[in-house]
Amino acid sequence: MNAEFLAVIEFWEREKGIRKEVLMAAVEEALLSAAKKAVGPARELRCAIDPKSGDIRAFAKLLVSEKVISKHDQISLFDARRIKPDAQLGDEVEVEVTPANFGRIASQNAKQALMQHLRRAEKELIYSEFKDRTGEIVSGTVRRFERSDVIVDLGKFEALLPNRERVPTEEYQIGERIRCFVRAVENTAHGPEIILSRADPQFVVKLFQLEVSEISDGTIEIKAIAREPGFRTKLAVSSRDEKVDPVGACVGLRGQRVKNIVRELNNEKVDIIKWDTNIRNYLTNALNPAKLKAFDIDEANRRVRIMVAEDQLSLAIGKRGQNARLTSKLTGWHVDIEPEFVQKQGFEEKVAQAVEAVAIIPGITREEADILVHHGFTSLEDLMQAEAMDLAEMPGLAERSAEIMDAIRTEAEHRKFRIGESGDASAA
Repeated sequence: MNAEFLAVIEFWEREKGIRKEVLMAAVEEALLSAAKKAVGPARELRCAIDPKSGDIRAFAKLLVSEKVISKHDQISLFDARRIKPDAQLGDEVEVEVTPANFGRIASQNAKQALMQHLRRAEKELIYSEFKDRTGEIVSGTVRRFERSDVIVDLGKFEALLPNRERVPTEEYQIGERIRCFVRAVENTAHGPEIILSRADPQFVVKLFQLEVSEISDGTIEIKAIAREPGFRTKLAVSSRDEKVDPVGACVGLRGQRVKNIVRELNNEKVDIIKWDTNIRNYLTNALNPAKLKAFDIDEANRRVRIMVAEDQLSLAIGKRGQNARLTSKLTGWHVDIEPEFVQKQGFEEKVAQAVEAVAIIPGITREEADILVHHGFTSLEDLMQAEAMDLAEMPGLAERSAEIMDAIRTEAEHRKFRIGESGDASAA
């Protein structure tokens, strides 16, 4: 059993990183309660384990007395000098009081207490190692599933990837290696717990910090991020150096940098946007490539209504409103996107406009203009192609056909003259 104890201690030291001295102290403390039962109420009782052989021994500090009244507290001078030759009355002498078969009995009684000590030591180690690692990315192996939660093996410790922190489009397999964001280290009733996440927007931020050197050195700053895990992320960036293009630096040569991140995110779409203090420019960048026509901005309530052409509406809003929703989260403004209302001119309105255009010709009445338009002559250019006999065949114009043709020719000459004058003036 002693050899088994040593093997367990060496295993825990190797696998969990708990120092052997700490484990041995925990074992000795656990054995003390067993020794008190086996030995009795000995004075200053302690237990020790030989680190080489694993032998368990019990010791008590007895007081050297001329007459022994309590064997649990006192030792005679004769017996004391057999252990310590220079012992004197009133001295304390440590005496081994290990009972027969104590090692086996102590091992059995101490096993449960030992495991409790080991679990406590492991939890303390988890907390001390990970309390300052919140916000980092760690790599681990999927070990098992507990309902919809994933238990990830980080080497010495296990961490929890809760269902709420999973990406809905991702499926994990036991033995698969995954990277996660350390969201928190929580002290629960069962001890410290490492909470991981792949859905947190900061996971994407951290990936960009690791991939883009200009972000890690502070040249480029990530101003805002909005994410719908598994589907799309919008990232707003700005540069402290006018010579550095923030979007280009994040995309990388031939898109290599952003491709590495998209691969890690299992092909989640990532839009990198140039941040701008002007909300119009910022929204234009965020909704690119959709063409925006007009803005109605309410500064007080941080609301903006954007007008777009009908053929741009679906592009601006995105699938199931995702593009508009992420833009709102990214900018911090409530964004409404509406189609621009273009009033289509009806047939009657077009006819009325054509009648007005013909009626302004001197010598043609409004009634005559109405007849001409309804026969297909909607402009002066059309009328110049007509002949007197064409007009004579129209009801109501037969008697006036010659006068109307004269009026058309006269107006055409006047307009030609006005155009010529305008050209001469330009030339001058």
